[in-house]
Amino acid sequence: MDQFVLAAAEAEEHSPLMPILSEVVLALIVFGILFFIVRSKIVPMFEKAYAERTAAIEGGLQAAETKQAEADAKMAELEKQLGDARHEAARIREDAREQGAAIIAEMREQAQTEAARIVDHAHTQIEAERQQAVTSLRAEVGSLATSLAGRIVGESLDDDARQARVVERFLTDLEAQQGQSNAGAN
Repeated sequence: MDQFVLAAAEAEEHSPLMPILSEVVLALIVFGILFFIVRSKIVPMFEKAYAERTAAIEGGLQAAETKQAEADAKMAELEKQLGDARHEAARIREDAREQGAAIIAEMREQAQTEAARIVDHAHTQIEAERQQAVTSLRAEVGSLATSLAGRIVGESLDDDARQARVVERFLTDLEAQQGQSNAGAN
Protein backbone atom coordinates (compact mmCIF):
# COMPACT_ATOMS: atom_id res chain seq x y z
CA MET A 1 0.00 0.00 0.00
CA ASP A 2 2.84 2.25 0.41
CA GLN A 3 3.35 2.48 -3.19
CA PHE A 4 -0.23 3.26 -3.74
CA VAL A 5 -0.08 6.10 -1.36
CA LEU A 6 3.13 7.39 -2.87
CA ALA A 7 1.55 7.43 -6.37
CA ALA A 8 -1.49 9.23 -5.00
CA ALA A 9 0.75 11.79 -3.33
CA GLU A 10 2.61 12.39 -6.56
CA ALA A 11 -0.64 12.79 -8.41
CA GLU A 12 -1.70 15.40 -5.96
CA GLU A 13 1.50 17.32 -6.51
CA HIS A 14 1.19 17.40 -10.31
CA SER A 15 -1.48 19.65 -11.89
CA PRO A 16 -3.30 18.32 -14.95
CA LEU A 17 -3.10 21.68 -16.60
CA MET A 18 0.66 21.83 -16.41
CA PRO A 19 2.54 19.50 -18.69
CA ILE A 20 5.29 17.33 -17.38
CA LEU A 21 8.66 18.77 -18.32
CA SER A 22 10.22 15.49 -19.34
CA GLU A 23 7.30 14.75 -21.68
CA VAL A 24 7.60 18.20 -23.26
CA VAL A 25 11.36 17.76 -23.83
CA LEU A 26 10.82 14.27 -25.22
CA ALA A 27 8.04 15.58 -27.54
CA LEU A 28 10.30 18.39 -28.75
CA ILE A 29 13.14 15.97 -29.50
CA VAL A 30 10.79 13.59 -31.38
CA PHE A 31 9.26 16.56 -33.25
CA GLY A 32 12.75 17.81 -34.20
CA ILE A 33 13.80 14.38 -35.45
CA LEU A 34 10.56 14.00 -37.46
CA PHE A 35 10.90 17.57 -38.80
CA PHE A 36 14.49 16.88 -39.89
CA ILE A 37 13.51 13.60 -41.59
CA VAL A 38 10.49 15.16 -43.33
CA ARG A 39 12.50 18.23 -44.41
CA SER A 40 15.53 16.31 -45.66
CA LYS A 41 13.86 13.28 -47.21
CA ILE A 42 10.17 13.80 -47.96
CA VAL A 43 9.97 17.51 -48.87
CA PRO A 44 12.63 17.21 -51.62
CA MET A 45 10.72 14.30 -53.11
CA PHE A 46 7.49 16.38 -53.07
CA GLU A 47 9.33 19.38 -54.57
CA LYS A 48 10.91 17.15 -57.22
CA ALA A 49 7.51 15.60 -58.10
CA TYR A 50 5.94 19.09 -58.13
CA ALA A 51 8.73 20.39 -60.41
CA GLU A 52 8.39 17.38 -62.72
CA ARG A 53 4.64 17.77 -62.82
CA THR A 54 4.92 21.51 -63.51
CA ALA A 55 7.48 20.84 -66.26
CA ALA A 56 5.25 18.12 -67.74
CA ILE A 57 2.21 20.43 -67.68
CA GLU A 58 4.17 23.33 -69.21
CA GLY A 59 5.69 20.98 -71.80
CA GLY A 60 2.23 19.61 -72.52
CA LEU A 61 0.87 23.13 -72.88
CA GLN A 62 3.73 24.08 -75.20
CA ALA A 63 3.24 20.88 -77.17
CA ALA A 64 -0.49 21.57 -77.32
CA GLU A 65 0.14 25.14 -78.47
CA THR A 66 2.60 23.85 -81.08
CA LYS A 67 0.13 21.22 -82.24
CA GLN A 68 -2.65 23.81 -82.30
CA ALA A 69 -0.49 26.14 -84.40
CA GLU A 70 0.37 23.25 -86.73
CA ALA A 71 -3.30 22.29 -86.95
CA ASP A 72 -4.26 25.91 -87.68
CA ALA A 73 -1.58 26.13 -90.38
CA LYS A 74 -2.70 22.80 -91.85
CA MET A 75 -6.34 23.94 -91.75
CA ALA A 76 -5.45 27.19 -93.50
CA GLU A 77 -3.50 25.23 -96.12
CA LEU A 78 -6.39 22.81 -96.62
CA GLU A 79 -8.86 25.69 -96.92
CA LYS A 80 -6.57 27.31 -99.47
CA GLN A 81 -6.32 24.03 -101.39
CA LEU A 82 -10.09 23.63 -101.19
CA GLY A 83 -10.56 27.17 -102.52
CA ASP A 84 -8.07 26.47 -105.30
CA ALA A 85 -9.87 23.21 -106.11
CA ARG A 86 -13.20 25.05 -106.23
CA HIS A 87 -11.72 27.67 -108.57
CA GLU A 88 -10.21 24.92 -110.72
CA ALA A 89 -13.54 23.07 -110.82
CA ALA A 90 -15.32 26.30 -111.82
CA ARG A 91 -12.72 26.91 -114.53
CA ILE A 92 -13.07 23.34 -115.81
CA ARG A 93 -16.88 23.67 -115.86
CA GLU A 94 -16.60 26.97 -117.75
CA ASP A 95 -14.13 25.41 -120.23
CA ALA A 96 -16.49 22.47 -120.69
CA ARG A 97 -19.42 24.86 -121.29
CA GLU A 98 -17.38 26.79 -123.84
CA GLN A 99 -16.25 23.59 -125.55
CA GLY A 100 -19.85 22.31 -125.55
CA ALA A 101 -21.06 25.57 -127.07
CA ALA A 102 -18.28 25.42 -129.67
CA ILE A 103 -19.14 21.81 -130.51
CA ILE A 104 -22.83 22.67 -130.79
CA ALA A 105 -22.04 25.65 -133.02
CA GLU A 106 -19.75 23.50 -135.16
CA MET A 107 -22.39 20.76 -135.43
CA ARG A 108 -25.04 23.33 -136.40
CA GLU A 109 -22.72 24.76 -139.02
CA GLN A 110 -22.00 21.27 -140.37
CA ALA A 111 -25.71 20.44 -140.35
CA GLN A 112 -26.53 23.68 -142.18
CA THR A 113 -23.76 23.03 -144.69
CA GLU A 114 -24.98 19.46 -145.20
CA ALA A 115 -28.60 20.66 -145.51
CA ALA A 116 -27.55 23.29 -148.08
CA ARG A 117 -25.58 20.65 -149.98
CA ILE A 118 -28.57 18.28 -149.93
CA VAL A 119 -30.93 21.07 -151.08
CA ASP A 120 -28.54 22.07 -153.87
CA HIS A 121 -28.18 18.45 -154.92
CA ALA A 122 -31.98 18.05 -154.88
CA HIS A 123 -32.40 21.23 -156.95
CA THR A 124 -29.80 19.99 -159.40
CA GLN A 125 -31.44 16.59 -159.59
CA ILE A 126 -34.90 18.14 -160.00
CA GLU A 127 -33.61 20.43 -162.74
CA ALA A 128 -31.96 17.47 -164.51
CA GLU A 129 -35.16 15.42 -164.21
CA ARG A 130 -37.19 18.40 -165.46
CA GLN A 131 -34.87 18.80 -168.44
CA GLN A 132 -35.10 15.07 -169.10
CA ALA A 133 -38.90 15.22 -168.83
CA VAL A 134 -39.02 18.25 -171.16
CA THR A 135 -36.77 16.49 -173.66
CA SER A 136 -38.81 13.29 -173.40
CA LEU A 137 -42.04 15.27 -173.66
CA ARG A 138 -40.76 17.16 -176.70
CA ALA A 139 -39.81 13.93 -178.39
CA GLU A 140 -43.18 12.38 -177.58
CA VAL A 141 -45.11 15.51 -178.50
CA GLY A 142 -43.05 15.75 -181.68
CA SER A 143 -43.77 12.20 -182.74
CA LEU A 144 -47.45 12.56 -181.88
CA ALA A 145 -47.60 15.90 -183.70
CA THR A 146 -45.94 14.54 -186.84
CA SER A 147 -48.16 11.48 -186.78
CA LEU A 148 -51.23 13.67 -186.35
CA ALA A 149 -50.03 16.17 -188.94
CA GLY A 150 -49.31 13.32 -191.38
CA ARG A 151 -52.84 12.06 -190.98
CA ILE A 152 -54.26 15.55 -191.41
CA VAL A 153 -52.13 16.42 -194.40
CA GLY A 154 -52.45 12.99 -195.86
CA GLU A 155 -48.77 12.54 -196.58
CA SER A 156 -46.09 10.82 -194.60
CA LEU A 157 -43.75 12.99 -192.56
CA ASP A 158 -41.29 10.20 -191.83
CA ASP A 159 -38.31 12.23 -192.98
CA ASP A 160 -36.39 12.97 -189.80
CA ALA A 161 -35.06 16.36 -190.81
CA ARG A 162 -38.46 17.55 -191.93
CA GLN A 163 -40.06 16.08 -188.83
CA ALA A 164 -37.55 17.87 -186.58
CA ARG A 165 -38.21 21.24 -188.29
CA VAL A 166 -41.97 20.84 -187.99
CA VAL A 167 -41.72 19.87 -184.33
CA GLU A 168 -39.41 22.77 -183.54
CA ARG A 169 -41.66 25.25 -185.26
CA PHE A 170 -44.71 23.81 -183.48
CA LEU A 171 -43.06 23.99 -180.07
CA THR A 172 -41.80 27.52 -180.68
CA ASP A 173 -45.29 28.62 -181.62
CA LEU A 174 -46.69 26.86 -178.55
CA GLU A 175 -44.17 28.56 -176.23
CA ALA A 176 -44.88 31.96 -177.82
CA GLN A 177 -48.61 31.50 -177.23
CA GLN A 178 -47.96 30.45 -173.66
CA GLY A 179 -45.74 33.51 -173.10
CA GLN A 180 -48.45 35.82 -174.41
CA SER A 181 -51.12 34.27 -172.20
CA ASN A 182 -48.84 34.63 -169.13
CA ALA A 183 -48.09 38.29 -170.01
CA GLY A 184 -51.79 39.00 -170.43
CA ALA A 185 -52.60 37.42 -167.04
CA ASN A 186 -50.11 39.64 -165.20
